[in-house]
Amino acid sequence: MVSSIFLSVAQSSFYCISDSPRLPSPRLLAKQSHPLIINRPNSSLSFGTSPIFSIPKRRLHSVCFFNAREKSNGNFDGQEGGLDWPILKRWEVPWQWQTASLTSLACGLSFVLTGLAEAAAIPLLGIKIEELSLDEKAELLFLDQSITTAVVLGVIYSIANTFQPLPEDMFRYDLREPFNLQKGWLLWAVIGLVSALIAVALTGVAMSAFSGETPQRETDSLVLLLPLIGSSSISTACLVGITGVLAPILEETVFRGFFMVSLTKWVPTPISVLISAAVFAIAHLTPGEFPQLFVLGIILGFSYAQTRNLVTPITIHAFWNSGVILILTFLQLQGYDIKEILQAT
Repeated sequence: MVSSIFLSVAQSSFYCISDSPRLPSPRLLAKQSHPLIINRPNSSLSFGTSPIFSIPKRRLHSVCFFNAREKSNGNFDGQEGGLDWPILKRWEVPWQWQTASLTSLACGLSFVLTGLAEAAAIPLLGIKIEELSLDEKAELLFLDQSITTAVVLGVIYSIANTFQPLPEDMFRYDLREPFNLQKGWLLWAVIGLVSALIAVALTGVAMSAFSGETPQRETDSLVLLLPLIGSSSISTACLVGITGVLAPILEETVFRGFFMVSLTKWVPTPISVLISAAVFAIAHLTPGEFPQLFVLGIILGFSYAQTRNLVTPITIHAFWNSGVILILTFLQLQGYDIKEILQAT
């Protein structure tokens, strides 16, 4: 008889039965499938309309059943000791691994194919790169980045749109409440940027101590831009637009907004942050900068997990990239040899 009782209530989450005059009447404390009926005065317990057993009224004080299944179904993800930890919570990803992997592949292919198409179109349009002025080259780079950003984001949003309605915290760009303690995008962007500066600097020191030489930072990409840095206000504006606006929006939407979020369907959020940071660093194709980019990617990922707002990592990324350009432009205008500075740092 006892075994049948527990088998009967196994489908429920939590029931409490009490016959004490000081306690409230029997109640159903969790919403589940089978109604619980107490027939008085014999205190017979039944599900539906069929009595299962009878308990003498004097012997019954309280009987409680609890099913721990409610806690293990993921609803408690990110909660520890009653405290809410946003960086541990997962997103409710509506697509499966096939969509995640094929979309990531489509983003990579669209990035490469767009570059090849633009390279092929330039001579067809009669444009000769070697004859362009520095301002015209900067404008061409800005146009190239704009087209690439539009194509890749178009691929992501076209695929994601087939899963409408999406959860509210997916692909969210929200400028409200910038200083909210839990989700303020500007507050956490400042925290993330300061953390990134310290962490990347310590990583560089550690790399130098380990290898015995100064690690290569961003010299590979910046050397190519040196002729444009500080050459004119137009060139500077184009470079800031590329590095401080278009590139952060594209990269954060792809690596954090889609890739990292998708991973949380199968792995915990901290693990997805690490994986996406590694892919982010590899995608830059600068092996000498991998440790610093990996650390930066981790901070970008956790800042996004904290606020659930893509504006946060975009802001960190924007200040990180454009800050380098603006500092080098200032040094160039002051007469410093920025190429020598880059090689030294």
